[in-house]
Amino acid sequence: MKIKLIAVGTKMPNWVETAFKNYAQRLPRDCSLELIEIAAAKRTRNQLASKWMEKEGKLILRAIDSSDWVVALDVEGQNWSTSKLASNLSRWQSMGNNVAMLVGGPDGLSPECLSRANQRWSLSALTLPHPMVRVVLSETIYRAWSVTVNHPYHRE
Repeated sequence: MKIKLIAVGTKMPNWVETAFKNYAQRLPRDCSLELIEIAAAKRTRNQLASKWMEKEGKLILRAIDSSDWVVALDVEGQNWSTSKLASNLSRWQSMGNNVAMLVGGPDGLSPECLSRANQRWSLSALTLPHPMVRVVLSETIYRAWSVTVNHPYHRE
């Protein structure tokens, strides 16, 4: 299974890229993590946020394969504990499909992206900076994987 993190935003600070790669490289081939960056739509004073979200949403949807299990990161999604994420990870692996995790731009995900999602996940009720989301998500996925294989990384 491949997990594709499809995220709006490019040109992240070096520490973000380093941390993301650190955790992604720890994962085995049968649970790999790949980053797909989507360029943020140009913001202008004369356009509504819905137009930017629509443009970004179209690019996100193009990066999703028809067979992908889609998880939208959304503030209104469900809160998952590490054990709940590990359970989801095991279920996704048994389904045999790749997983696409969607992170929207500053205005969030378009309604089309949210309707395409099979699940909605909220990392936190806090508003997190987009660079931080990539780091938290990669570490959290690695931690959940470690739970599924009884690796000592996660301690309860």
